[in-house]
Amino acid sequence: MALFAALGLGLLLGAVCGAAGELHSLRYFHTAMTDPGPGMPWFVGVGYGDGEIFVHYDSDTRRYAPRTGWVKAPGAVDAGYWDRDTRIAQGNEQVNRVDLDTLQERFNQSGGSHTIQWMSGCDILEDGTTRGYRQDAYDGRDFITFDKDTMTFTAAVPEAVPTKRKWEEDESVAEGWKQYLEETCVQWLRRYMECGKAELERRERPEVRVSGKEADGILTSSCRAHGFYPRPIAISWMKDGAVRGQDAQSGGIVPNGDGTYHTWVTIDAQPGDGDKYQCRVEHASLPQPGLYSWEPPQPNLVPIVAGVAVAIVAIAIVVGVGFIIYRRHAGKKGKGYNVTPDREGGSSSSSTGSNPAI
Repeated sequence: MALFAALGLGLLLGAVCGAAGELHSLRYFHTAMTDPGPGMPWFVGVGYGDGEIFVHYDSDTRRYAPRTGWVKAPGAVDAGYWDRDTRIAQGNEQVNRVDLDTLQERFNQSGGSHTIQWMSGCDILEDGTTRGYRQDAYDGRDFITFDKDTMTFTAAVPEAVPTKRKWEEDESVAEGWKQYLEETCVQWLRRYMECGKAELERRERPEVRVSGKEADGILTSSCRAHGFYPRPIAISWMKDGAVRGQDAQSGGIVPNGDGTYHTWVTIDAQPGDGDKYQCRVEHASLPQPGLYSWEPPQPNLVPIVAGVAVAIVAIAIVVGVGFIIYRRHAGKKGKGYNVTPDREGGSSSSSTGSNPAI
């Protein structure tokens, strides 16, 4: 594989703006595919700052383009940034096309759908220290990884050994990546952090709702967090104070239309154990982890109270009208008049008093 074209892309784009305050990160993901599917680009490169996509390139548009407002702000990048990165990305296109052919030969593959993915990036931790990454995968499996501290490459599969030897024989390859991950990437990361500070460091508290549904003798409890920002969040189910991570299922973190996120985590339990579980939520917007419990829904008393009130009013009306009819009837009898019978054999009445008095 030709590393330096890929390295050049990272050198120019290597940055991510922070969001959580605890950790600021940059990630660049590149994917090359032999069979991407109808209407899909075969090569794609995207940059993420603190989990938010901010740049994009693909083999259809063949242009690097901003995906968020702050990266287009004055001072975020220099005048030739986009043209320069576009040329580098176009070079990476060609390199990855050759790499796909090379790896198919090594894996003794003919035809079919195959994918190369590689990621590079850096983090700035809360204590000011940094760390960097460079990893490659083929067909969804680890292929080769760079360790900047030991200046070595680790081959995850036998087919990656020739690449490991090639890159380690040329000392400039490891030196170039180490310099990028420890210096260039971090410098761009700090620059982007400053440019996008207002947007990337905002914090939106999650609205947490815990609910439960019983079916087939199993109580499925769901903990949903909605409307939070930044993206990183940790949700876990606890039973009697102990985390039950192996039993929980996560729905992933999904973006909302307003720039915030939502997610959910479920766990199955015995119906009688619902009060033993708590949902624990950790997020940068919370001063400390929040604990949320599920409470079985209480019966809605409003319709009942309203129904009783209506019944009381109806009874009062019936009794009142009946009393009026009785007094009229008694008065007429005293004056020698008879009550005219209706077709049903009862006394004539208005619509409000249609029911006969008991």
